[in-house]
Amino acid sequence: MPGTNLTREEARERARLLRVEGYEIALDISGAPEGGTFRSETVVRFEAREAAPTFIDLVAPAVREITLNGEALDPEKVFADSRIALPQLAAGANELRVVADCAYTNTGEGLHRFVDPVDQQTYLYTQFEVPDARRVFACFEQPDLKGTFRFTVTAPRGWSVISNSPSPEPGGADGTVWEFEPTPRISSYITALVAGPYHSVHSSWRGPDGRSVPLAVYCRPSLAEHLDADAIFEVTRQGFDWFEEKFDFPYPFAKYDQLFVPEFNAGAMENAGAVTIRDQYLFRSKVTDAAYEMRAETILHELAHMWFGDLVTMEWWNDLWLNESFATYTSIACQAHAPGSRWPHSWTSFANQMKTWAYRQDQLPSTHPIMAEIRDLDDVLVNFDGITYAKGASVLKQLVAYVGMDEFFRGVQAYFKRHAWANTTLNDLLGALEQTSGRDLKTWSKKWLETAGINILRPEITTDDEGMIVSFAVRQEAPALPEGAKGEPVLRPHRIAIGLYDLGEDGRLVRTDRIELDVDGERTEVPELADGRARPAVVLLNDDDLSYAKVRLDPESLAMVTRHLGDFTDSLPRALCWAAAWDMTRDGEMRTRDYLELVLSGIGKESDIGVVQTLHRQVKLALDLYAAPDWRPAGLERWTGAALEHLRAAEPGSDHQLAWARAFAATARTEEQLALLSGLLDGSRTVDGLSVDTELRWAFLQRLAAMGVAGKAEIDAELRRDATAAGERHAASALAARPTAEAKAEAWAKVVESEKLPNAVQEAVIGGFVQADQRELLAPYAEKYFAAVQGVWESRSHEMAQQIAVGLYPALDISRENLAATDAWLESARPSAALRRLVLENRAGVERALKAQAADATA
Repeated sequence: MPGTNLTREEARERARLLRVEGYEIALDISGAPEGGTFRSETVVRFEAREAAPTFIDLVAPAVREITLNGEALDPEKVFADSRIALPQLAAGANELRVVADCAYTNTGEGLHRFVDPVDQQTYLYTQFEVPDARRVFACFEQPDLKGTFRFTVTAPRGWSVISNSPSPEPGGADGTVWEFEPTPRISSYITALVAGPYHSVHSSWRGPDGRSVPLAVYCRPSLAEHLDADAIFEVTRQGFDWFEEKFDFPYPFAKYDQLFVPEFNAGAMENAGAVTIRDQYLFRSKVTDAAYEMRAETILHELAHMWFGDLVTMEWWNDLWLNESFATYTSIACQAHAPGSRWPHSWTSFANQMKTWAYRQDQLPSTHPIMAEIRDLDDVLVNFDGITYAKGASVLKQLVAYVGMDEFFRGVQAYFKRHAWANTTLNDLLGALEQTSGRDLKTWSKKWLETAGINILRPEITTDDEGMIVSFAVRQEAPALPEGAKGEPVLRPHRIAIGLYDLGEDGRLVRTDRIELDVDGERTEVPELADGRARPAVVLLNDDDLSYAKVRLDPESLAMVTRHLGDFTDSLPRALCWAAAWDMTRDGEMRTRDYLELVLSGIGKESDIGVVQTLHRQVKLALDLYAAPDWRPAGLERWTGAALEHLRAAEPGSDHQLAWARAFAATARTEEQLALLSGLLDGSRTVDGLSVDTELRWAFLQRLAAMGVAGKAEIDAELRRDATAAGERHAASALAARPTAEAKAEAWAKVVESEKLPNAVQEAVIGGFVQADQRELLAPYAEKYFAAVQGVWESRSHEMAQQIAVGLYPALDISRENLAATDAWLESARPSAALRRLVLENRAGVERALKAQAADATA
């Protein structure tokens, strides 16, 4: 949106000038069932260090009244874009009152309004990170101007209203006014309001000291049958137990609600005491255990934020990683180490999914230091990326290995006690960790947190004629940063383990020894392994995944892994080898056809369902983008045939059977394969143990629609079977997937030429529109994309514009012509920094695919 930015310098000056005491916010949402706008009244009290002008933030269709220290200000003169100018501050105490008409949204930003097609009831929730509290009330929208927030809400009779403070009994003459107690001092972006006729289940957590914290989960009544509250509470209590022990600081809020809300753009949001979570985490159909593991990680991630992010908050968004990396690391660590956890192998999932995300992000032109330079809000809005979350968490994991887990958490404990309810910078955390660990972290911080790019670790092994190791070293490389990236490549200190594996009599690869050491510089000798021992079958650098680096296998180890990757007894070394093979494929060091054969040789022995599903996604991506075009049909035929064999061979009713059913459906292409999908859909064909439930039906139907076997009549019929919000999204995706020019034109018009679609439906239409089997049909839309994207970016909200800018880029056009067209647009359009970043990231994907396709085409 135009006129909604805020620079760091502006925020710094405002923080120097002001100290906020608190807000009193009255919202009238009694007209929410009809939509439109709602009345927002804000009274904020604050102190100014000197008499000087400043501004407060507000995004609203209309401002009715502005009163500063008892004097009325003319809205037409002082309100423009997203700011109310305050020209007459007094040194000392000030009071501002703002009355405005604010708008409900359907974009997942501000106060989102949703009507459930099942019961025709209206449901509201807020999403404020990064700068969208200003869409609901006037505020100083930056994290270091904390205050207390007291909400009074007028809502329709019979609704539930939930905020950061415990929900009161509704009052007023007709029981529609909810007066909440003030919050502690928190930042505006973690305040929250959720309202509607929500269904709820209540419980509590009791600490070892006898304290009791009320717990609740909420969802729409139409999803109540899928709300597995006991399982959610179990994970939540596990997190409370582990975090309170590790943080040595009591949970800082009065209650803990988790609200599963519709059309949520992210996974979840850490609103203080009122976490919002996408309601796709309430599973309507059978899912694999990997989905429950991911949901549990999300639950724990948001709970960790109650301390790191909400209690102690970054001063400015350049330290966003402090919030997200810490929450990611501790959530995975809790799953791995908490007594009774269902997912003690969570670091396997982290290595195979989160770190793969980080490695990809770190090789894009937009790569940046973990501690990124955030000049303004536009910068941070596109910075919720694999570096901020996954690389940062990887580096924290290495820091824990470097200083010790006990010392790390003692530093965290001191940090919370010292900075409770305040704002901090990186130096505050590092100072606490230095005190408890005795380590000087300045050099470590400079190389790991303040530089961009990734290192590669390779083993250098020399053996004698009898196969005994006579020398062993770890070679570290710092590849050049991608063209356009800022900074220089850096060699970093790594704390790693080296695992030695041999084949047992049962044919399994078993670790026979492990060496942990610090690696620094270009070459690090490892004399412990040059002691005349026999060379093992596999040498695995960064075993246990302690550091963040791309790892390569020596030729002998690679040959053994190629034959026996599925034979590791533990899941983590398998995941590390799978990840290394995938990275080699993306880098053009392994041909796509060889990667396919490697996967097919080992995936049948892979027990970790999360790894299996990741391999499914990666194989499809490799075939779609990295395979030589003339070989791609053969590769898809090989993969789809193998997927069907695994589906038929899988244990009936197992997670693996369900995963293979989805993998087969994603690439089914022959008449016989599509007939099987049709038969499974109408019940004329069966696979023993496979339940073709609601979500699986949509997966089958969407593929049939994309291949031209099913049309609008079949999609409409399925929507009548599943007349829910999820069904509407699936149907929109299936309609957009149809292989006709008319279907593509209709989908394009809905997304690009109209602004009526809500966020979740727009995302579904884009997902259906882009089909790898329809490259020729999509070809005309490359030119349309470059003609439209600038206007979309300038006229739509951030979330809606980003969906279009990323999702509709012609990423399937792997050609030099596409690169040239992108370059020409960048040169002529001169887009904003945020849009330029997104387009450059897409361009880099095409460039990488060209390189991989060339490698795959070599003999």
